[in-house]
Amino acid sequence: MKSLFFDRAEVPLILEQVDHLGFQTHYDYEKHRIELSLEGQDREAYLRLPLTLNCNENIELSFDKEVKYLMLLVQSGSASVGVFKGEECLAHKVYGAYMVRKKQGKSQIKHLKTKGKSRAGSRVRLASTLEFFENINLRLQDHFKEYEFDRIALSCSKILIPYLFGAKESTPFDKKDDRLYRIPKHLHQPNFEVMLGMQKYLNKAELVYDEAFFGQFETLKKED
Repeated sequence: MKSLFFDRAEVPLILEQVDHLGFQTHYDYEKHRIELSLEGQDREAYLRLPLTLNCNENIELSFDKEVKYLMLLVQSGSASVGVFKGEECLAHKVYGAYMVRKKQGKSQIKHLKTKGKSRAGSRVRLASTLEFFENINLRLQDHFKEYEFDRIALSCSKILIPYLFGAKESTPFDKKDDRLYRIPKHLHQPNFEVMLGMQKYLNKAELVYDEAFFGQFETLKKED
């Protein structure tokens, strides 16, 4: 698959060109993207919209409202929480925890599925894991008291999801919250720089397609 990236202001022009090329469009709110298809063609392409740009089911764009969103990036042993309003970062916090077994490079959570938690080191790592998610959720609770969010951008592996939502300190949103947006990008260790890089990615539009089937898009813009 190939990706072309566009600035927020370029989205209306891209949609005009897509319409001119004869593509049918459908907005997917959960993934915040516009599905593109051609009649008689079972392969699809899509335009991922900037998270800062509002869109409704009629594909009417709103540039006036400033979107507030929370970003939560979680990996074993590290996490970043950020609050964003449009292009501005209002708050951020990075967390770390002793969760990874040094020799194997495997998280304590994965280790528990094989050899349990009987050894002292395992118990320390497990306690650190539980405290890690409690601290994250306390921070989230504070942000949700202070702000009203339009979207919640989340990157968290499946194995960690039960610990996030099952922590002693509750997460201020549930797994089925309509505002949840699963970030469609591979995550490196979530430090502050990585979070800002993810913000830049989320603030761009991305046209994703198979160039073998959708050569029409080659004329829109050079690859970013």
